[in-house]
Amino acid sequence: MLIGEGAFAVLVRARALEAQGRDVVHMEIGEPDFQTSPHVIEAGKRALDAGYTKYGPTQGDPELREAIAEYISTTRGISADESQVVVTPGGKPNLFYTMLGLLGPGDEALYPNPGFPMYESMIGCAGAKPVPIPLVEDRGFSIDLDYFRKSLTDRTKLVILNSPQNPTGGTIPAEDIRAIAEMVRDRDLYVLSDEIYSEIVFGDKPTSISTMPGMADKTIILDGFSKAHRMTGWRIGYSVYPKALVSMICMLQVNCASCTASFTQRAAIEALRGPQDDVRAMVEEFARRSAFITDALNSLPGFRCAKPGGAFYAFPNITGTGIGSNELAERLLQEAGVACLGGDAFGEFGEGYLRFSYATALDQIEVAIERIRKMLTAGS
Repeated sequence: MLIGEGAFAVLVRARALEAQGRDVVHMEIGEPDFQTSPHVIEAGKRALDAGYTKYGPTQGDPELREAIAEYISTTRGISADESQVVVTPGGKPNLFYTMLGLLGPGDEALYPNPGFPMYESMIGCAGAKPVPIPLVEDRGFSIDLDYFRKSLTDRTKLVILNSPQNPTGGTIPAEDIRAIAEMVRDRDLYVLSDEIYSEIVFGDKPTSISTMPGMADKTIILDGFSKAHRMTGWRIGYSVYPKALVSMICMLQVNCASCTASFTQRAAIEALRGPQDDVRAMVEEFARRSAFITDALNSLPGFRCAKPGGAFYAFPNITGTGIGSNELAERLLQEAGVACLGGDAFGEFGEGYLRFSYATALDQIEVAIERIRKMLTAGS
């Protein structure tokens, strides 16, 4: 059964309140509040003027694939070739293609929970069994390694990792990545490493499992331009596949989307090869917001918030309030005018938490915190 994405459902309810004249602070959507860099926009305009309005290669613009391969090789410290890159209309198609291509009835796929809800949805759509692996708060929301080990079976065909993570903002330490690699290296499975937030980190860069010995031919790296380059509406993502999978993925792409829009790919080349000042400035601002919101949430009665390692999400534990995740999220929207998500929108192990996206201006975050504090302390 397909599962929806809770952020968009909450956005609809928040917009309905705004239509009634209510003021709402939006902290539900995972979309940077920064514009696409001007030099990238100009590259897109030039591409349109130059006639990049036709069908392109199913696998992607060769020059963009080369730029992606160079970027992945440099940032991950591995040897990636343009022939391994498949460019898609956003990151989700590569999730879907991977699962449709690798999974079927009787197979199992391990995925992080709480995690991006599309993981579970797409595993189930492929006919396989979704096996949730808990992320542990007191381990910085890294994976429960013992649980992971016990969950591996001969039916496990795919393992999904995400670091930095949505919704927790946590990162998986290098030693945990190493331990996971040791557990899966000799098994008949692939690892899908969702690294879409890889540029948005506030300390050491996360380790990609693709760098571990013996893992390059077992790892699919998923990345894209939506988050770091603020190109959500451009709909352009990519994955780097083991060479053995590329033909199958391209066949799924040609059957589903044909190709990715040609002019957006020309803009993406500029995003990778052009100036990176805007990316660095955005990450610095997110780091400031991260520090502020973590301290602020920890000052609220009944809240406990771990420091995010990356992305732009705070995931406070709210069990101290005595209110369930969905109930508190709904009350915050209706009574306080703060739109956020209940943690169980990201899976069963998300109960007892809320997700706040701090991809909104700092002054709006301050307003949200004070509204939450007022609601929690009313009548106390």
